[in-house]
Amino acid sequence: WLNPLFIIGHKRKLEEDDMYKVLPEDSSEKLGEELQWYWDKEVQKAKKRGKTPHLTKAIILCYWKSYLVFGIFTMIEETLKIVQPIFLGKIISFFENYDSSDEASLNFAYCYAGALSVCTLILAIMHHLYFYHVQRAGMKLRVAMCHMIYRKALRLSNVAMAKTTTGQIVNLLSNDVNKFDQVTIFLHFLWAGPLQAVAVTVLLWMEIGPSCLAGMAVLIILLPVQTCIGRLFSSLRSKTAALTDVRIRTMNEVISGMKIIKMYAWEKSFAELVNGLRRKEIAMVMKSSYLRGLNLASFFVASKITVFMTFMAYVLLGNVISASRVFVAVSLYGAVRLTVTLFFPAAVERVSESVISIRRIKNFLMLDEVSPFKPQLRGSNENIILHVQDLTCYWDKSLETPALQQISFTVRRGELLAVIGPVGAGKSSLLSAVLGELPTDKGLINVTGRIAYVSQQPWVFSGTVRSNILFDKEYEKEKYEKVLKVCALKKDLELLANGDLTIIGDRGATLSGGQKARVNLARLVVFSVYQDADIYLLDDPLSAVDAEVGRHLFEKCICQALHQKISVLVTHQLQYLRAANQIIILKDGKMVGKGTYAEFLRSGIDFASLLKKDEEVAEQLSVPGTPNVKSARNRTFSESSVLSQDLSVHSQKDGAVEQPPGENALAAVPEESRHEGKINFKVYRKYFTAGANYLVIFILIVFNILAQVAYVLQDWWLSYWANHQEKLNLTTNGYNGTNETEHLDLNFYLGIYAGLTVATILFGIIRSLLVFQVLVNSSQNLHNKMFQSILKAPVLFFDRNPIGKILNRFSKDIGHLDDLLPLTFLDFVQTLLQIFGVVAVAVAVIPWILIPLIPLFILFIFLRRYFLDTSRDIKRLESTTRSPVFSHLSSSLQGLWTIRALKAEERFQKLFDAHQDLHSEAWFLFLTTSRWFAVRLDAICAVFVIVVAFGSLLLAKTLNAGQVGLALSYAITLMGTFQWGVRQSAEVENLVMFI
Repeated sequence: WLNPLFIIGHKRKLEEDDMYKVLPEDSSEKLGEELQWYWDKEVQKAKKRGKTPHLTKAIILCYWKSYLVFGIFTMIEETLKIVQPIFLGKIISFFENYDSSDEASLNFAYCYAGALSVCTLILAIMHHLYFYHVQRAGMKLRVAMCHMIYRKALRLSNVAMAKTTTGQIVNLLSNDVNKFDQVTIFLHFLWAGPLQAVAVTVLLWMEIGPSCLAGMAVLIILLPVQTCIGRLFSSLRSKTAALTDVRIRTMNEVISGMKIIKMYAWEKSFAELVNGLRRKEIAMVMKSSYLRGLNLASFFVASKITVFMTFMAYVLLGNVISASRVFVAVSLYGAVRLTVTLFFPAAVERVSESVISIRRIKNFLMLDEVSPFKPQLRGSNENIILHVQDLTCYWDKSLETPALQQISFTVRRGELLAVIGPVGAGKSSLLSAVLGELPTDKGLINVTGRIAYVSQQPWVFSGTVRSNILFDKEYEKEKYEKVLKVCALKKDLELLANGDLTIIGDRGATLSGGQKARVNLARLVVFSVYQDADIYLLDDPLSAVDAEVGRHLFEKCICQALHQKISVLVTHQLQYLRAANQIIILKDGKMVGKGTYAEFLRSGIDFASLLKKDEEVAEQLSVPGTPNVKSARNRTFSESSVLSQDLSVHSQKDGAVEQPPGENALAAVPEESRHEGKINFKVYRKYFTAGANYLVIFILIVFNILAQVAYVLQDWWLSYWANHQEKLNLTTNGYNGTNETEHLDLNFYLGIYAGLTVATILFGIIRSLLVFQVLVNSSQNLHNKMFQSILKAPVLFFDRNPIGKILNRFSKDIGHLDDLLPLTFLDFVQTLLQIFGVVAVAVAVIPWILIPLIPLFILFIFLRRYFLDTSRDIKRLESTTRSPVFSHLSSSLQGLWTIRALKAEERFQKLFDAHQDLHSEAWFLFLTTSRWFAVRLDAICAVFVIVVAFGSLLLAKTLNAGQVGLALSYAITLMGTFQWGVRQSAEVENLVMFI
């Protein structure tokens, strides 16, 4: 079912429309609600028992049944891996006791070759069937957790918001949830590894006796060592995650406030701040990378040390080695090697990481939620009322000074209440209390009717201008046109290439500041026109427009469109106070005056003097929907394209440039760009030279080659030793261990074998540590260069590029360069060199292997090229569909008060789920196409094994047992190694794309 997609990908670049729709059972909403149900149930149970809820328990209860079934695949696969060496031993024994006249033995040998071939073919299918299911299970868990995190973010109280940041929430979505994709792959090996080790030990005892204990002892010693490494790695990752949180949070603030940073020329200060945070983070990354390097090196040499210890003990006990014993033991150790030295430690490491991530997510899910604020539904228009009596509120109870103190007023239908006061007086806090965002400590708030709200900082979300205005209301042309006219938006929309269907990018990059303010006001007026709200809260919405436009908006929107509604207007513009039915004056959270405009004039109060305060002091309150830096309320720059043709610098910057309709360059925000075609070699060169000079790179290449040469020579020497022993046995009628020459011979062979083993260990460790050192340095230098480029970029760059897109580069992409790319690259290099070594040795022993190898190699080249054509695009689509998830989260947090005030949580949750489903489409294809390719590669290798097995029997007269054993055992090894190496090469190319 993937073939049509590969055909399209081979012909042209894949687009989002080419992706298969997400399966119903994989949808974000379904998965999230299911896991949320189990989590809510766990929270309720824990609350009754007075204990802390466990998110892990909720995850297990939700997924244990389906995940347990996948263990069956693991059991079948690992059993077949153990059975394979038995059949291999039988075939080698046939060559050791070869008799050309014994037809029965030959027939049995063909049966064993057939059984070996069947095992190989089943393994090729079973292995990828298991990985497909567990990776999909990981995807489901990740998607469900993201749904829950976003759902919680929409419900966070302001006290809880003070305990977390957008950067931390983004980190939960970008890093922590990704641990679930990995842990589900290896989790079953926590029980499969020990069981397989026991089974292999039993078979080895039957084959070579107690000598096998020496080899198994190595594996047993490696397990606690790798477990300790896993725990230490977990500890380092926890520290790294905390440092990453701080860096991403800082980066989010830097990117969000880049205009201010540039205005005050703070680039150098923030560069030092971010670089300092990055140095601390990279120091931890380097330590954990060294541990990973040791872990990979131990995997590389574990089987060699195991085999060496086994046969050293075997020959020192006076036994004679033979080809069948050697290669059965090598194959059995090879079968258990992946499980014990890679999958089991990886399971321990991933579980440790996941435990930390689950703890972080649980702590977030346990944060306080905003209290359900349910205004009384109106009985009739006359009953609509906003009544506040003796209201006292605290943002933080630990502070002695309340945000609001003893506030009382009543507003009825058709009245306009104006709230004035200096910066920091508590005006926005008053509105937040009415919205239910600021918890009431004392007093009463009585709200009868539905509320609409417009924030002080204009807030728009990614979508069309029309969708921002209608806010999910049904489009009715007459009413909609009325709203545009009232808010003076008609001529502005005519200047946009697609009119009101123009896409607004993240942070409203397509619109100027005044246009965004009017779009926000239009959204409020829509609720009036559509009769969907009774009480309108306006937090200084006219501060971003000039005086003439402001007067038009005040008269048409607030005085006329909302004249039959309750309106509460926070303002600094005194010219609007005459129209207010009531005015209250706030100062330091207290109400210092209340009355009508006429009453205040009669009492001789000077409004202007009340508003004077140190204008350089910013609002201390930092909450969603209000800016951290004092907005320029007194600006009167002309930016309206409706009433003025003189467009300001701000308008030009934000896209309202003087161009005829259809010519606006920013009429629509382009989707995130995707590189096309192959990765140029220059990219690889720049990547490596970013971390080391050419001399270090040359030394690195030399150590890689030396490590693989030592690795191959050790196997070849063992085969040579076994063959020499077999010839010696034939000439001396059996070796009894007492001949003096044989003692000298033993010392020579064992000495060389020991030397090669030590060389393999040393070169393997040095190679691993060097690769991580160079590549982590590259990551650090590339991060610094990218950050410097961001700091030097013009402001227009930040208007045209969403926060999520930029933040994605510094979170997810840098995370890949820190962790995933060095690990994947080292794994690819080790595997590639191992494949070359296997083929070289096999061809040297049995040259005719080249005959089937050549067409298989040609087929492989075609398959790889065919696969990469599609794989590159799918990986790029996965990357580009991920950014909107972060952008939507960031945008939602910025407009959190507006979303909650307009009761749009469900709508934005669905939008988030839609973004997640789009990403799941790309991610699912990424998983399945990888399996499509791997199955075909393993099929090629299975054919190779079958050819070697049956070809050996056909040429039985010309081959000895050692040659057959080496060729067959290497061919079996090639099967798993080959497909993994090729897939890792593709993965390296995909990851290099992030550079």
